[in-house]
Amino acid sequence: MKEPSLPGTSLQRACRLLVAFCVLHLSATLLYYLAGSALGPPGRPEPPPRRPPVANLSLPLSRPPPPAARPRPQPRPRPPLASPAPGSCPEPSPLLVGALHVEFSQPVNLEEVARINPEVKAGGRFAPKDCIALQKVAIIIPFRNREEHLKYWLYYLHPILQRQQLDYGVYVINQDGEEEFNRAKLLNIGFAEALKEYDYDCFVFSDVDLIPMDDRNTYKCYSQPRHLSVSMDKFGFRLPYNQYFGGVSALSKEQFTKINGFPNNYWGWGGEDDDIYNRLVFKGMGISRPDAIIGKCRMIRHSRDRKNEPNPERFDRIAHTRETMSSDGLNTLSYKVLRTDKYPLYTKITVDIGSPNS
Repeated sequence: MKEPSLPGTSLQRACRLLVAFCVLHLSATLLYYLAGSALGPPGRPEPPPRRPPVANLSLPLSRPPPPAARPRPQPRPRPPLASPAPGSCPEPSPLLVGALHVEFSQPVNLEEVARINPEVKAGGRFAPKDCIALQKVAIIIPFRNREEHLKYWLYYLHPILQRQQLDYGVYVINQDGEEEFNRAKLLNIGFAEALKEYDYDCFVFSDVDLIPMDDRNTYKCYSQPRHLSVSMDKFGFRLPYNQYFGGVSALSKEQFTKINGFPNNYWGWGGEDDDIYNRLVFKGMGISRPDAIIGKCRMIRHSRDRKNEPNPERFDRIAHTRETMSSDGLNTLSYKVLRTDKYPLYTKITVDIGSPNS
């Protein structure tokens, strides 16, 4: 006969079953944990692979590089400054050297003279490059059969005139024919012909045989007519007399026209210098001169030219300058140019000036 169950027996069995189930569950969990630890250390699970992004056809496939930085605008290079216009030449010229040694023992070759004066242009023209000359000077030389003297004149005077920074031209007025020499008329012709070529404002009238011994004796014009050859070796380096105006003299264009130029009727040697002096005095002008040291010059010794004998009428003509000066000069000048030659160092104008009786 079966014994009756104790009260609570069913509950005990249920509790035991629950305990066994829990033990079983814990054992399974422990086994799973231990199995995972044996494979490796726990870590983050790898993320699933990313899908490539869907292309957006409205955007560029690659990102453009950042725009390059704009270069700074460079300042425009300034044009080179134009050379300043030359100013007036200083006075006195800084190129002057003073006293010069002048001698005539060695022959002169004009080709060599031209070579050592390369700035002198055809016809004997020169102007300084670095400054504007204070005066435009025409140098007038009355001439006939003095070729050797002319060579010395060109040899010495061109370097001097360039150092004096003059805008100058050299005009040799050559008297054609065999008539008596007429120095003053040739000087008038030189004045007229030079003005046809250039706007000269100063005229230096020079004998071909006179060479200055000091380049400070500037061949230019002054407020009064200028006598430049004041101290010639021929006269013992002194004036022969106070009224002497021969050799080399300078007159401005205004001064020259004021006295109606030089007389045309002095044929042969002498007298025209004193007539010119009288004209200046009668027109209220004086004579300016350098001192006797600066005004020294040498004359090339020579015998008197044929057809240049002393003029026997000169003293009578000098005595009547006041009456004749308005009717004998530039306003009555007549001549004929036969030819004009432009040489490297001078302009030679050959003229027919007529005769004493024409």
